[in-house]
Amino acid sequence: MSGSAARAAVYGNQLEEAARFLKENDDFLVVSHIQPDGDAASSTVAIGLLLEQLQKNFLLINEGSVPRKLSFLPKYSEIVNLSENPAKGKFKHIISVDCADYSRIGSVASMFTEDAIVLNIDHHPTNDEFGAVNLIRTDAAATVEILYDLFQEMKLNWNVSLATAIYTGLLTDTGGFRYSNTTSHVMNIAAEMLRLGVNGHELANELLEKSSLAHILLLKKALSTLAFTEDKQIAWVMVTAADMKDSNATNEDFEGIVNYPRNIEGVEVGLLFKETGKDTYKVGFRSAGKADVAVIAKSFGGGGHVRAAGATVQGPLEQVIQEVVNCVRSALE
Repeated sequence: MSGSAARAAVYGNQLEEAARFLKENDDFLVVSHIQPDGDAASSTVAIGLLLEQLQKNFLLINEGSVPRKLSFLPKYSEIVNLSENPAKGKFKHIISVDCADYSRIGSVASMFTEDAIVLNIDHHPTNDEFGAVNLIRTDAAATVEILYDLFQEMKLNWNVSLATAIYTGLLTDTGGFRYSNTTSHVMNIAAEMLRLGVNGHELANELLEKSSLAHILLLKKALSTLAFTEDKQIAWVMVTAADMKDSNATNEDFEGIVNYPRNIEGVEVGLLFKETGKDTYKVGFRSAGKADVAVIAKSFGGGGHVRAAGATVQGPLEQVIQEVVNCVRSALE
């Protein structure tokens, strides 16, 4: 059996095992990673729609809030913000979507029973298979692409709500079908979702074109800090807590800022240093392709994809910048 055939067989077995887990159990807790993006939120609501079809009991939850611009998603209003609405009770059957590792679940893990069984559905290459049941395809463009395969495996009934969730996850994690993860399979799924009634142009306008005033003000501050290495292969910007306050910005207003340094001609890796606490910085990594930033981020305790990753690094800002830039420079060399 060839390597590709063996991987397909393993994936097929994982789909069957995940479907069995969903059919044989009940009372599920569905969680995505902290600070959810379009794919994480879309995967959460898509699982909710799946469980609804199976007539299962479930709770959709996240450690924090879900971006307002995703409020059009079906079941968006049902996703509990644990930081504002402490939920009661413990759950044995957990469905984790788009979490590269267990820590990305955040404080929601406090709601797991000691004997909790986790179904881990994800597409990150750095996923450490923390679930009792793992459904992982690292060459998938988004977790919703895996969910599409799962829904086909389970022969679910498709409707425009489910199609909207799948399309949204694909749209956001492929950068509007521009990134290298946009495969023929992705485009075939997208076309199928459009046939089901998804308004693709409206979603693109809402998710890719519109910007909040806070985002623009934050971008203005970030670009004023733009810096480069001597060879101009690495570029970075910084955003402080004071910048956030002055711009009246929230976490969702950071979307896309890290792409600006990466998109400069000649730059191989773009970085965003975001202050999240005293001597604590969340670092966003974006690669033009020469460096695997998932590996770099993992060396700092983070993770992600070859071209897009993140990590939290502690220390004085100048020290953090130096450590991260040196690590990226070594990867490029």
